[in-house]
Amino acid sequence: MVLAQLGKRVCLIDVDLGLRNLDVMMGLENRIIYDLGDVMAGRCILSQAMLQDKTEKDLYLLPACKNLHIDRFQIEDLKAVTNQLIQSFDYVLLDAPAGIEKGFQACLACAARAIIVTTLDVTSLQDADRIIGCMMQKQLVSISFVVNRYSMRSVEKGISVSLEDAKRWLGIDFLGYVFEDELMQKANNRGLPVTLHREQRLYACFMSIAKRMMGETVPLPRCTKHTLLSKLFGEQTGFF
Repeated sequence: MVLAQLGKRVCLIDVDLGLRNLDVMMGLENRIIYDLGDVMAGRCILSQAMLQDKTEKDLYLLPACKNLHIDRFQIEDLKAVTNQLIQSFDYVLLDAPAGIEKGFQACLACAARAIIVTTLDVTSLQDADRIIGCMMQKQLVSISFVVNRYSMRSVEKGISVSLEDAKRWLGIDFLGYVFEDELMQKANNRGLPVTLHREQRLYACFMSIAKRMMGETVPLPRCTKHTLLSKLFGEQTGFF
């Protein structure tokens, strides 16, 4: 959504077959008539399945199909869809399913660059490292990562791997992080993207990631140290 706010035309493709959720997060679930499966099967044209965001007119969603079995999913069909979309959009973002099965492989076959979302848990970083290896085998050279649910408190207590250690572990470009914040869950449950709350610290996270995706050099948002006042009044956001 932030890319659209920055004046870019953006289309999201939900490739998480059977488990679609982007439509719910965007508050568009009741507007679905056709989906990705219908487009690939020829039951509708691409424009009939695309949903325009309620607030950002340059943001569109192509929802996943809940009923399409993975064995019937053809990579070439997804390629045809993405090739058509890149003629009209600045960014076509594919939300790949977890794991390295057919849905993931299909996204990989269509992608010019990849952004891996991980947390600072050891198991999550191990999975991310494995996925990076798969991408490199497919000759994908533009790979970066984002840390989700970043908590300075967890890092300071030694609960999470440090950000610097994660960078060394994965050895790819780092785009940014999204803070651990209950506002994210609240926003998702209400179908109101968290990026509508521009005054919140989460918005600063997404803005810095979006600008870095566009090649800009911008500071990362950070939390201040945990003092008595910050514990009483909440973590404040700064930049470095």
